[in-house]
Amino acid sequence: MGKFVIECPRCGKFAEASTGFFAKRKIMCSCGYTIDVKTDKMSSRVCPHCGNTVIFDQSKGSAARCPVCGQPINTMSEQSKMEEISCEQCGVRFTVSKAVSSYVCPVCDHVNDVAERIAKEKIRKDGLASIIKYEGDGSTLVWKHPIEDFNYGSQLIVHESQEAVFYRDGQALDLFGPGRYTLETQQLPMLEKIYKLPTDTEGTFHSEVYYINLATVMGIKWGTDSKVRMFDPSSGMHVELGACGEFNIRVINSRKLLAKLVGTGGVLKQEQLIGMGDGKGYFRGMIMAQVKSYLAQAIKAANISILEIDEHLMDLSAELRDRLNGFLSDYGLEMPEFFVTRVMTPDDDPNFRRMKEQYAQQFLLVRQEQIRRKEAEAAAARKEVEATTEARMKIIGAQGDAEALRAKAQAEADAYRMQAEAEALEMKMKGYSYQQETSRQVGLEAMKNGISGGAGAGALGDLAGLGISLGAMGSVIGMTKDALQPAAETAKNLGQMVGVSLSDNDGWDCECGQKGNKGNFCMNCGARKPQPKASPDTWDCECGQKGNTGKFCPNCGAKRPEINTGWDCSCGQKNNMGKFCANCGKKRED
Repeated sequence: MGKFVIECPRCGKFAEASTGFFAKRKIMCSCGYTIDVKTDKMSSRVCPHCGNTVIFDQSKGSAARCPVCGQPINTMSEQSKMEEISCEQCGVRFTVSKAVSSYVCPVCDHVNDVAERIAKEKIRKDGLASIIKYEGDGSTLVWKHPIEDFNYGSQLIVHESQEAVFYRDGQALDLFGPGRYTLETQQLPMLEKIYKLPTDTEGTFHSEVYYINLATVMGIKWGTDSKVRMFDPSSGMHVELGACGEFNIRVINSRKLLAKLVGTGGVLKQEQLIGMGDGKGYFRGMIMAQVKSYLAQAIKAANISILEIDEHLMDLSAELRDRLNGFLSDYGLEMPEFFVTRVMTPDDDPNFRRMKEQYAQQFLLVRQEQIRRKEAEAAAARKEVEATTEARMKIIGAQGDAEALRAKAQAEADAYRMQAEAEALEMKMKGYSYQQETSRQVGLEAMKNGISGGAGAGALGDLAGLGISLGAMGSVIGMTKDALQPAAETAKNLGQMVGVSLSDNDGWDCECGQKGNKGNFCMNCGARKPQPKASPDTWDCECGQKGNTGKFCPNCGAKRPEINTGWDCSCGQKNNMGKFCANCGKKRED
């Protein structure tokens, strides 16, 4: 079983502890604090060799080493470096190790900063401070230097993002920015006006020095201390909400901050602004009042649903920051950023549960309406496609019928041509022409009708009969020709009509490039079908009858007007329409 000394976390004194299976796990310190050997054996201390604050295991005794420089850190010689200081509050004297950071006074329970008290004891013993510098931490906004009596010629060191302000009798005098200053008369003009400074370097003057941290202090947490009762405009219900977040803060006016907030206090830390769970922060009440009031106003004014409030956190944060900065500017402070990171909803509140159910039903109704609208639009689009398809099928069917009619007419024409060519080939093979075949057919028809040579007998009678027959044949041929002439004209006209019909069935071509149009308008551009030009031999009457071909109108009997034709002059000018030549002026000769 080994023994070692362990430092009391409360008073900084050392007590004896043991290692091993039967060793005590808890030791009572003389200050009344119960030391837990298992947990309190880990301690932090400033290494006397490298100057770093390190953590080490006290149970290792003298074998404990600094993890930075590797030198012994828990030897008896180090532990014996004790210093006698006085309590800052009651003034009682006591001995404490230099390695501890703080020490609780056993008389008044005041927590003393050991390093600060040792420095003051040293100055009291050795003389005045010759170097004035900041010795606070990063979370401190205002730090007062513990020394108040300075010798003339001391060095003042101000780091970046800092300011140093000299005070005398509660009045802020000279202000120094970043740099190194020698305290001389020309450096302290305001202090020189208060009292006469000595001119020798060994003289002293009494003043207070405050260091102000101008850097932005980040990540200060805030939260409402109670629920805020709000009215939800979308559902018409009242619910209770809470809010929390973080903000950053910085000093913008050192003199105003010292005069209105710090006063005679020595330190201003960030936890003093909002409080660390004790509700005693300087600005806690102001922040709570602003957050509670503005959240209720914003939700009601902007008609924001509590279920959708997370979408508006950035706008709420920006508005709250501007409101809070209006109050903080009077104290020389500013919040560059203020964030509402979370709004706590009351999930156990019956009103909130009904609100969520109501919102869900409303969402489902809106969704169903959207689905019905989409279905109606799809049905309308489907009907439009079906109508377009049907119209196109009709056009295709009409084109198919026209093609079939054209093919039928072409087949009939080909059949007739082939029959005529066969008959012509047959007649050529038999050695007679079409006229001879026609004469033969006419003769046969005449004989069938009783036409003969007469009652005479013998060869003369036959010849006479043959002459009569030939004469009759000639007359019959003439009659047949006259009879066949109208039929031929009718067939010709019928062929023209069939050709026109077939041509009409083929459709007409538009100027835009669309071919095969069947109606009176182009299927592509909507242009009207061109009308056929009137024959130059036709004329239109004043009564309205158009396309007349005769000399008189068949509707009113009016005579066709004379056509004024042009005439050619001997000078070479052609198509003159007046009585005189348009070129030489010569009069027309009738």
